Amino acid sequence: MGKIKVENIKVYAYHGCLEEETIIGSEYRVDVSVKANLAKPSKTDELSDTVDYVHINHIVKEEMKIPSKLLEHVAQRIIDRIFAEIEQVLKSKVSVSKINPPIGGDVQMVTIVLSAKRS
Repeated sequence: MGKIKVENIKVYAYHGCLEEETIIGSEYRVDVSVKANLAKPSKTDELSDTVDYVHINHIVKEEMKIPSKLLEHVAQRIIDRIFAEIEQVLKSKVSVSKINPPIGGDVQMVTIVLSAKRS
């Protein structure tokens, strides 16, 4: 078993419950960690045998383009696509952070974290 992490994916998106959030948008940070059996690719040196982190980055960017009220919804969509499109992934953990959320006060970011394993 091994782990692949794609960290600090920065995107500008339009998520939130407030109407102005969906109009103005804000900065987000997404972190993805996946577990997979990396024994084969560590021997074969073939991209097709491992989890392509470029593919993970692509999934994150596409899903972040789709506005949602809740960050939990976005994170679940990312996890669902990872399992649907990357068969080597056995477990996935996704963190979605809203930078400078409009919640009144000096808050750097709010983060939700979802984890799932392939069923």
